[in-house]
Amino acid sequence: MGEYLGPLFAIIAGVLFVSVTLLVSSLVRPSLPSAAKEQPYECGENPVGTPWGVQFNIRFYVFALVFLIFDVEAVVLLPWALAYLDLGTGALVAGLIFIGMLVLGLADVWVKGDLEWVRREERQALKARRRQSASAAA
Repeated sequence: MGEYLGPLFAIIAGVLFVSVTLLVSSLVRPSLPSAAKEQPYECGENPVGTPWGVQFNIRFYVFALVFLIFDVEAVVLLPWALAYLDLGTGALVAGLIFIGMLVLGLADVWVKGDLEWVRREERQALKARRRQSASAAA
């Protein structure tokens, strides 16, 4: 029975900490509701129209996929880095091939401009519009 007391106290302490924190924060925080605060937050996009009608910028998904690829890379490389000396030269070659493929993938994404939030073409079009509006105003 004694081996269960440690986890039991940890669970009780966790529940008490969360409960007290929520109680104190509800007593201390200001409560000034407004229409703007009650609107749903849509990741930087204005929540206009139906939820199915909002079209997100595809770059959100490209950044997420690139992050996911390199996140998985870290998960694979950590055990490899810890054990490659015991596994021999084959493991070293396989790891270097894996890293090389990831570098090629990163280079491909970089060359295509998918790591830039505003693409080169859009930046050039914006500069052209600014020049036109400046010349029209003059």
